[in-house]
Amino acid sequence: MPVIGVFDSGEGGLSVLKEITRLLPDEIYIYFSDNAHCPYGEKSPEYIQARARAITEQMLRDGADIIVVACNTATAAAISVLRAEYSDAASSVVRERMLTLTSGRHDHIRFIGMEPAVKPAALGTRTGVIGVLATAGTLKGSKYLHTKESVDGNVRVVEHVGQGFVELVENGILSGPEAERVVSSSLEPLLRSGADTIVLGCTHYPFLLPVLQKVAGPGITFIDPAPAVARQLVSVMGEENLLEPEKVAALLKCCRTRLPAIASRIDSCCCPSAEPAYFTSSGADSAIVEDGETSVRIPQVKLLSSGDSAPLHRLFDMIYNVRRIDS
Repeated sequence: MPVIGVFDSGEGGLSVLKEITRLLPDEIYIYFSDNAHCPYGEKSPEYIQARARAITEQMLRDGADIIVVACNTATAAAISVLRAEYSDAASSVVRERMLTLTSGRHDHIRFIGMEPAVKPAALGTRTGVIGVLATAGTLKGSKYLHTKESVDGNVRVVEHVGQGFVELVENGILSGPEAERVVSSSLEPLLRSGADTIVLGCTHYPFLLPVLQKVAGPGITFIDPAPAVARQLVSVMGEENLLEPEKVAALLKCCRTRLPAIASRIDSCCCPSAEPAYFTSSGADSAIVEDGETSVRIPQVKLLSSGDSAPLHRLFDMIYNVRRIDS
């Protein structure tokens, strides 16, 4: 059975892991939180690239067969470097490195990164203004800038750094007056600009969706790209023969035939939509994950962190409704 590696600067990438495990509940996972070096947002590209290399090589030694860079900032700063150094099987240097790191299992490895969901936002806006909430590193990255340039000229893109958002999530502050104050200071400039559709450009931010919805008031749509990342992972795993063709075809067919959900809760289905997930603000409190009577299956995940592991385990337990009994 393939082992899927997922890493982020901290706990935010668990929002991506949740979408992946909805689609692939039976796989084995390694999740690495680099929380000793979090946040990445204002660190140099060279620093982030060094951390991405170190995490990648640890995951490869631990058995990863494919890796999801579940961090917008790390994707912007490092994914091209990672692909050049670990994915190019035509390079003898890469093959030798990979065969050593994986004890002969692979001569290359594929990476899935985060895609800025600016295009879906541009297609869905009614006011002609879309907002992007992201880290400083993501907003300066070439991937985001290229995507932004491709947006219809009739659509205006306004941006703001989610100042303090990552710290809220890392500290488990997902609601209450402090979270509302921090969120409001970054969200209000986008709302004043007339944005009716807002892209969540950091994997930490979906955990603050209930607060974002409450502060935004009715009618504001938030877009989370994580479901599209899960779908892309399935597609690449098929290309790499890490999933049976029949399974890949069935999952992708399900995704293609399902329309994006526009709601204030995450819809449970056989798989995430082929597009990013859409959430429309109702102006009332709501939960980021609300499975109703559907039980959440706890996947087989090895949780690793470069710093204190308690926040990682706490958020993982919350997402998957884990109830631990102290001995």
